[in-house]
Amino acid sequence: MNIRTLMMGVAAAALWGTAANAQEVLKLGHVGAPGSLYESTGNNFAACVDASGKATVEVYGSSQLGNDEEMLQKLKLGQIAFSIPSSIMSSVSPTFGIFEMPYLIKDRDHMRKVRDEMGSTFVDAASDKGYRIIGFWENGFRNVTNNVRPVTVPADLEGIKLRTPKGEWRVKMFQSYGANPTPMAFSEVFTALKTGVIDGQENPLAQIYSGKFQEVQKYLSMTGHVYSPAYLASSAKQWEGWDDELKTAIQDCAVKASDFAYDESAKLDGELVDKIKEAGVEVNEADKDAFIEASKPIYEEFGQQVEGGQKLIEDIQALASSS
Repeated sequence: MNIRTLMMGVAAAALWGTAANAQEVLKLGHVGAPGSLYESTGNNFAACVDASGKATVEVYGSSQLGNDEEMLQKLKLGQIAFSIPSSIMSSVSPTFGIFEMPYLIKDRDHMRKVRDEMGSTFVDAASDKGYRIIGFWENGFRNVTNNVRPVTVPADLEGIKLRTPKGEWRVKMFQSYGANPTPMAFSEVFTALKTGVIDGQENPLAQIYSGKFQEVQKYLSMTGHVYSPAYLASSAKQWEGWDDELKTAIQDCAVKASDFAYDESAKLDGELVDKIKEAGVEVNEADKDAFIEASKPIYEEFGQQVEGGQKLIEDIQALASSS
């Protein structure tokens, strides 16, 4: 190879490196384990943004970039571009506490209507706290696992030490059922179950299975007590700093990932009960009517305590009846 060919190669490599570096690399963090809905939805979103040519999204799961609380702080500091918070948003703004109301969201078609017709309510609530909600994704319909007894009615939760996410309304709800709720980061739950620090936890099936809780739990009770959205979140400051083409690509991909999440989660719900049974967990159906009856006081309290709370309840319920 002569010197001229070598120098041309070096120059080409330098130009290629400049072009590659010019494309923004955006970090997305989440708490989901490998095989979780968070992982598959995050990867779906990343592939879509990458294909747009406007940016590259790098996905970090399993709390590699911190727990939910830490990642929300990192968004504000601009250390990461996106995270996928869920229940913790109720501790950011009381408005998000509406999704802590038991049996409020009836099915995914209902949630699609809430997303499409009321999404701005939650975007505005997050914006007031310095965050930008870009997409409404899914955590899922939550069920209870524990090592004490099957849970059929609320009284069966009496005295059970149950991990919950951070959020006052989930804690209040389980206290009203008689459980002993303990807020804890998702990354700590498996070890706490294994060592007996807690008796049980509540999560969607995709989080239960990917978190391997079936290895350390005896009972799965299909309570379906709360539907938890997940959100694609950034900081308002970062969002404003992106150019319009990048914003459009991110927004479009977030919507596509939302539909992917709903379809994928429904599929997982159909598959995972049998897999959890195969792991040796006893599965039972809960008496949802008994739980709905026991949940009336928490609705009253939310309606009275949270500004606009009663209207939020009524508006979301109205969208279910129009499904």
